[in-house]
Amino acid sequence: MSGYDDHHSGHVSASAQSRGSRRADAQRNRERILQAARDLVHEPGELKLNAVAKACGIGQGTLYRHFPTREDLLAEVYRREVEELVAEAPRLLATHQPLDALAAWFDRVAAYARVKRDIFAAVEAATWQDLTAHSLGPIGEAVELLLAAGRSAGSVRADAEARDVIVLISWLSRLDDTELDARAPRLLSILVDGLRTPRP
Repeated sequence: MSGYDDHHSGHVSASAQSRGSRRADAQRNRERILQAARDLVHEPGELKLNAVAKACGIGQGTLYRHFPTREDLLAEVYRREVEELVAEAPRLLATHQPLDALAAWFDRVAAYARVKRDIFAAVEAATWQDLTAHSLGPIGEAVELLLAAGRSAGSVRADAEARDVIVLISWLSRLDDTELDARAPRLLSILVDGLRTPRP
């Protein structure tokens, strides 16, 4: 023995490397499961966990270790969608003028609405009510971030509130694919125009 443990010698033990590798594999599997569920929930019929496992190329046991029930999986897909939508607001503001950032964010909202509609149709009422209650705050904060930047720049009307936008975009998740594809871009463009600072 060297008299020094792995921590002091600067070496990582084989067991530590193995644990790190397992954690990385588990995270990759989790991401694959979430993406497959996001894609499959849009398909006709009830989402089956064995179909998700098959799409990922993993065993059902692996899937159940991450998500014991279908509702657990779908709830996490929705939470992830909300996280990504919220995170997009500051990213867009870093590279766009405020009103352009808002318009680009609305494009992302349309994709979110499609996922929300499909997931809420697939879970129990108590689950989607809980998900809604916990998502309105973060989404409202993202909207307010975009509106505040626009108000500071003078491009968004001073009386526009985040709740106004939330109410107006909430209808998106009620549209079927055909109508969402046909109407969402035009209606969101109308909404952006309505948020512009009125010309004197």
